[in-house]
Amino acid sequence: MIPPAIAVHHLTRSYRSHTALSDVTLAVPTGSVYALVGPNGAGKTTLIQLIMNLRQPTSGVAQVLDLPASSIHGAILNRIGYVSENHEMPDWMTISELLDFLRPFYPTWDYALEQQLLREFALPLDRQLGELSRGMRVKTAFVSSLSYRPELLVLDEPFSGLDPLMRDDLIQGLLDRIGETTIFLSSHDLAEIESFASHIGYLESGRLLFSEELDSLSARFRQVRFRPGSTVAPDSALPPSWLEVERSQSHCKFRDSSFCTPEQAIAQIRAAFPHASEISFEPLSLREIFLTQARTSRVLRDLSAERAAQ
Repeated sequence: MIPPAIAVHHLTRSYRSHTALSDVTLAVPTGSVYALVGPNGAGKTTLIQLIMNLRQPTSGVAQVLDLPASSIHGAILNRIGYVSENHEMPDWMTISELLDFLRPFYPTWDYALEQQLLREFALPLDRQLGELSRGMRVKTAFVSSLSYRPELLVLDEPFSGLDPLMRDDLIQGLLDRIGETTIFLSSHDLAEIESFASHIGYLESGRLLFSEELDSLSARFRQVRFRPGSTVAPDSALPPSWLEVERSQSHCKFRDSSFCTPEQAIAQIRAAFPHASEISFEPLSLREIFLTQARTSRVLRDLSAERAAQ
């Protein structure tokens, strides 16, 4: 059995009274494109820094390419590419000089691939890095990270602040690498992620709320609408998987986070609303799922705070 490219077990990182990451467990299958999403401050960058051995966990363990994350230094970096939102580069170098400098460090450097990527990204070799736009700097970082064909590519908010054309160029570059490289990325660009990610993880306030295949996630979320009829069930009778419920005497709408089949969903609805009619189901986009989870978590957090204050 092929081990996962990344395996995280009960990982926690605390800073005095603040817990940035709490008991996170996930696995990134080899050959997958795993997207980590969540609101600002959710802990995405902290998790990536722990995986890349840039910070040490308070507790728990992480393995990368079947090795402890604590061993991520030296020769092992030949097998891992890393691009962060604030990727640092020597501004006085040109793109050509940077690539000349990097090649000797990587025995697997593929010069033909480097040239292909430079053409695809239309990068000016004679321009100094300090003179480049943010988009061109990110493209340069991609070239320097992909040219040695890493087994694992870790990307921290790679598309942040880029125009749509730049994002499309970078995504196409990633799509061309899928299969030979495992990709683990965090991003807010949910529409783009939905077009190529195979797995998704959702972080909220340092906790991993779910981690699964994107197809599975999309299949279990549905927008549901129906006419409730004369009998209206109390809130306490509604299943916990019904999120953001809106209802009146004439209509009911909610988002089901545990949808299986229309037959099972209809049976569940009629258990609470025996006279329900005009029942319909619609799929949700990744952005809609993300917003539903975020709003639901905020409501639950506020309720918990109110109860604690009483």
